[in-house]
Amino acid sequence: MDPVIVVGAGPVGLALSFALARHSVPSLVLDSTDGNPPARAARSCILRPDSAAVLPPLPGLRWRSWRTRRRSQQVEQLELAPEQAPVHIEQHVLERTLRSALAEEKLARIVTDSHVDLLEQDATGVTAHTRGPSGTWWRGSYAVGCDGARSMVRKLLGVRFPGRTAVERHAVAALRVRLPWEEGQYDEDGAWEPGDVGAALLHRDPGGTPGEVTARPLPQGRWRLDWLLPPRGDLVTPEEMLERVADTLAVWSEESLRESAKAAAAPVGGRAGRAGRPGTPRRPAAGGAPGAGPDETRASSGIGPYELVDTGVHTAHQRLARHWRVDRVFLAGDAAHLTGALGVQSVDEGLRDASNLAWKLALAWHHGHGAAADTLLDSYETERRGAMVARLRAVDQALPVVRRGGGLRALLPGGARTHLGLLTDGHLGRGLLGAPPAYTRTPLTPARGSVAEVTVGTAPGAPVCDVSVTATDGSRGALHEWLGGAGGELLVLLVAPGTGVWDSRHWLTAGMMPELASAVAGLPLRATLLVAESYPGAAAHTVLAIRADGHLAAAFPAGRFNALRTCAEAVRGGAYS
Repeated sequence: MDPVIVVGAGPVGLALSFALARHSVPSLVLDSTDGNPPARAARSCILRPDSAAVLPPLPGLRWRSWRTRRRSQQVEQLELAPEQAPVHIEQHVLERTLRSALAEEKLARIVTDSHVDLLEQDATGVTAHTRGPSGTWWRGSYAVGCDGARSMVRKLLGVRFPGRTAVERHAVAALRVRLPWEEGQYDEDGAWEPGDVGAALLHRDPGGTPGEVTARPLPQGRWRLDWLLPPRGDLVTPEEMLERVADTLAVWSEESLRESAKAAAAPVGGRAGRAGRPGTPRRPAAGGAPGAGPDETRASSGIGPYELVDTGVHTAHQRLARHWRVDRVFLAGDAAHLTGALGVQSVDEGLRDASNLAWKLALAWHHGHGAAADTLLDSYETERRGAMVARLRAVDQALPVVRRGGGLRALLPGGARTHLGLLTDGHLGRGLLGAPPAYTRTPLTPARGSVAEVTVGTAPGAPVCDVSVTATDGSRGALHEWLGGAGGELLVLLVAPGTGVWDSRHWLTAGMMPELASAVAGLPLRATLLVAESYPGAAAHTVLAIRADGHLAAAFPAGRFNALRTCAEAVRGGAYS
């Protein structure tokens, strides 16, 4: 059978090809570039744990905390557990990591300098034409347009892309600098050794200096700073960008010096605290060359010298394609939706598209076509477009509250806390603005009453918790390690207290395990049996049927093997012809 054609080699297209390979589906990535993404530190993305779990190991930086400040006052600090910590990574690093992983995959092929200009469909597949001196035709079973906001695939399909332009704008700068709240200590030679790294959202009064700024750490001692701009306005000149950097660091320097002075003057054991203690910023010589450009070093009093690595302007639009599937062609990522206001992460949402679509294409590719395959493939648009409708609606409702609600002043003691929650939800992947969606209205669930379902801590359609599990071969790990195709199109998780204490060879042949293992092996799709000591809200001997994208299909008592098969049939859209 022909490979799946993936048009576009950004993060979403590359991640989709990687996921398809793990599902044993060949793919052809048509890349319009030369295959060498430019290094842009100011162009980074934040990945939630559920999105990062199905990717190759990433060299990005995981946050430890999130802090909200107004002037010298810290309004809130949230400590992030490892399973909640987002990964901050430059987009070109993410793309190169995925390209390296695909280079090791026999089922994946990337063709560079391939600009698609024609797309045709018939009953058995898709034909794509790429322009060039002689032109090339490519044949595929399906095609997915991951070719960005100006998607040629979307235009060739005639799909409308309505929405709003320039909902938010940010001036962006990437700096190599040590900021005051970066934890660490000086070594014996006076060199700074970073410790735990956090992230800080800093919000000023509207119209004040430096305005609303988000500071997010990157590897190698760098930070990405975003300043909120008017939605529509003049271009940000290099001089204005340098002024923003200088003004912001000057304000933070003054605040850190005042805090250091207070800490030094505070009585500690009957003596004054010692300034310059580990973790306290040293004050360097003030000054610096005015008008310094990118990659030049300047100094800021109270923080230290910094290197301006990269700058840019990020504009957030809100658009949503009318359709995400037209017969054998699909849209994903920025080709299907544009987001980005209030911290909503567009790359992260695109990766969720790829994770949702990959296992469905795999089932249709491996098991044939018909009504069940159509139900399965239609569910991609139902689930993912529905999730993005909810996300965009939440942003529309939150924007007037956050941007015209009095700023952080309303969040101080005695003020409303609503603004603070909205400002942090999108950045941290919480609530309506950032949490992974629950696919509650999906056709891929058993008919009501056909399965005696039980209640667990995860609702049907919601993402499962990343608990510790053991496979039937004795290997152990976290549940998310089996997602994204590593465990097939379905994971069957048995909650069996006590199994973690014993070697797997002792309990694999005991009780209901042999019969359950045989039932899993006989399912009409590739499935993996896992065992967990416990699962939140689940009683002992509960079975959870989990889709390859990590969303719960159903939970039912162990021993109900007919329920397991019914659930598997529903997950793949029904019985295949």
